[in-house]
Amino acid sequence: MSHTSRSRIPIRCALLVTPLAIGAVACAGSPSDPLADKPYDAAEQVVFNGDPHGRQADPDQPLEVTAKGGGSRITDVTATDATGRYLRGELTADGKRWRSTAPLAAGAHYTLRVSTENADGRPGRRTISYDTAPADKSLRVRFGPDSGTYGVGQPVTAELSAPVRNREDQATVERALRVSSRPAVEGAWHWVDDRSLHYRPRAYWPARATITVRSHLDGIKVAGGLYGGPTKPLTLRTGARIEAVTDAAAHRMTVRRDGRTLRTIPVTTGKPGFDTRNGVKVVLAKESFVRMRGTSIGIAEGSSESYDLPVHWATRVTWSGEYVHAAPWSAGSHGAANVSHGCTGMSTANARWFFDTVRPGDLVTVTGSGGTTMTPFDNGFGDWNLSWDKWRQGSALTAGPRHGGDPADAARLRPAI
Repeated sequence: MSHTSRSRIPIRCALLVTPLAIGAVACAGSPSDPLADKPYDAAEQVVFNGDPHGRQADPDQPLEVTAKGGGSRITDVTATDATGRYLRGELTADGKRWRSTAPLAAGAHYTLRVSTENADGRPGRRTISYDTAPADKSLRVRFGPDSGTYGVGQPVTAELSAPVRNREDQATVERALRVSSRPAVEGAWHWVDDRSLHYRPRAYWPARATITVRSHLDGIKVAGGLYGGPTKPLTLRTGARIEAVTDAAAHRMTVRRDGRTLRTIPVTTGKPGFDTRNGVKVVLAKESFVRMRGTSIGIAEGSSESYDLPVHWATRVTWSGEYVHAAPWSAGSHGAANVSHGCTGMSTANARWFFDTVRPGDLVTVTGSGGTTMTPFDNGFGDWNLSWDKWRQGSALTAGPRHGGDPADAARLRPAI
């Protein structure tokens, strides 16, 4: 056994040595091959725009590398930022100049790795770093709502720290605001005005989904001296699909969870002249007690329509004061007549149950009322009252005019009971 082991050792050595010997002969046989030389420092063959030694580059100007000398040329340039993302660029056909073609980020660190070739074909290398100057002004984004669990109708909002009016600049912002969900759904941003955007899916969010919102605007040029700033990401979750549908003509509200009816509730809605708004609304907040006064909606104190009432178990669906709430003073009209000033009233027990069942983001829809349709943006979240085609018209990435709420509607908004 020991004799066999010793006899194998020379064989192994021969197999290892032979390729090395062949390699050594090959190298020795072509000492003048320029490709076999170690790349030299190409510092004398290339010039960079600006001064990379201690001075910050202007982010509004492209990075450029130029070959010096008649026989020298650039063969390749790789530019990356501190996170490893590549900066696009273009090299001229003669290899004399490379120039970045994508916007630079402000306050960023870039590394350029340049490959060259001299008149004899010898390869050169040069690596250099640039820091771009910080932005004169930062555009910051605040996503909403706060992290938490919401109903499937909750839109995502983005509030900008400065107005962005130009459509191309809006497209730059919109491309950088990323929304993803598990499970994945189709969705889009809609510019409400020059400082705010809403994001919603084509249909409602799936129940029990996770939604992640991030901005990639940091350092990106938006307009003039305006660059994106850092933004805190947002994670939301959806609960069960809760839908409350009120048929104002039949004086009934049906509440469903994940398609299954939980309860049918006798209600009263707005009387003529104070009709409840039709359409899809989203629960904004829940208030266990609210004091409602007619003077807040322009009703003169002492008139026949005047009121001053303590209201319990109030679920808010518009900022102007439309609620679903307990209305024991109108118990005789629940399920029979519409006598409120615009709110949806019900018994105290049913109002408490509704209050405990829904959460912000849940859907509250009214049909059969004589009122106008809930406006999309100026009185809560009426986003779902726009068709998908009209919603996408509000994206800066889609051709076509915006479609938002009519400013004149603001004059018609009113709190109600």
